[in-house]
Amino acid sequence: MAGRVLVTRPEPGASATAARLKQAGYEAVLLPLSRTVALPVDLEAVHGPFDAVAVTSANALSHAPRELIDMLSRTRCLAVGARTAKAARDAGFAAVDNGPGDAAGLAQAIVAELPAGARIAYLAGRVRMPDFERHMREAGFALQAIETYDTDRLQPSETALRDLLENDAPDAVLLYSAKAAEAFAMLAHAHPRLAAGALLCLSPRVAASLQGLEGAHIFTAATPDEDALLARLAAASPAVS
Repeated sequence: MAGRVLVTRPEPGASATAARLKQAGYEAVLLPLSRTVALPVDLEAVHGPFDAVAVTSANALSHAPRELIDMLSRTRCLAVGARTAKAARDAGFAAVDNGPGDAAGLAQAIVAELPAGARIAYLAGRVRMPDFERHMREAGFALQAIETYDTDRLQPSETALRDLLENDAPDAVLLYSAKAAEAFAMLAHAHPRLAAGALLCLSPRVAASLQGLEGAHIFTAATPDEDALLARLAAASPAVS
């Protein structure tokens, strides 16, 4: 067994990650510390037509109302990476571009491909970094952000926490969002051995939420996707073994 890995992402992604970890020889322990919830979208406030739809998270598609997808699905979709591009195709978008894997790279690709002044619908979460929108507007694009979901912090049940603490401490923890990292930091302050292993973060923003954990072994994925995160987990071995 290559190590005990705590997975903090919510379902349905948590079980998919656990299956990948099991296939790689790890023992996965699920403890979701965040959840995504759909937000109501005022369709009358969506001011189309648009030249393109930009998406930096698959959650923005999975939580979007069907009516919104139907309004936009014939418009070219510019997705941040492979997972989001697949979600766009599954949702019904006919023309989908697979981006470079991060929001900054997607912004650069849009600037290179579309004329300034192009109108872009940006499907996004309420909690997000401002860089993509700022880059688009500075480059002269007319961007409308449409918030389709929010991310909440979750407090694990007493039973789940007790079961976790009664067994061996995790060798590694996978952290996918700033909200989950904040929740984990609170738990780790109360139960320090939870943070004794490698803390593997999807992005620098996620890692920043752990800075209050003194002496923690914090690692960041090379790119903000699960493939890179699991590669970072493998690179953390033999510490995770």
